[in-house]
Amino acid sequence: MYTSLTVNVMSEPKIQCEGHCYDISEGGVQFELDDAIPRGTPVQLLIKLPSSLVDEDECGERAVAVIANVVWIDSSEPGPVRMAAVFSRFARADDRERLFRHITSGRLVRAA
Repeated sequence: MYTSLTVNVMSEPKIQCEGHCYDISEGGVQFELDDAIPRGTPVQLLIKLPSSLVDEDECGERAVAVIANVVWIDSSEPGPVRMAAVFSRFARADDRERLFRHITSGRLVRAA
């Protein structure tokens, strides 16, 4: 499943990219953007959970904010650049718990 993602480059506050993420885990994420971000770059990721996964009691909050470092880039094929980032910390206190709850809910299945 793809979901929307906003990437803010922490060393360049004016750089903000929109893309898609997939293969989300508790420790990191793979994502696609139009342009590559160099390996080792610290970024803030705003992962927008699908509206079908947001519980009624969460007041409609859909974005999970994460501080991460880009660790992998694949620009070998035409189209969006594929990258991966490893989470270093969650930006807000409840984001880790909300993301983990959605990952382990059984409502998401990775396609073979």
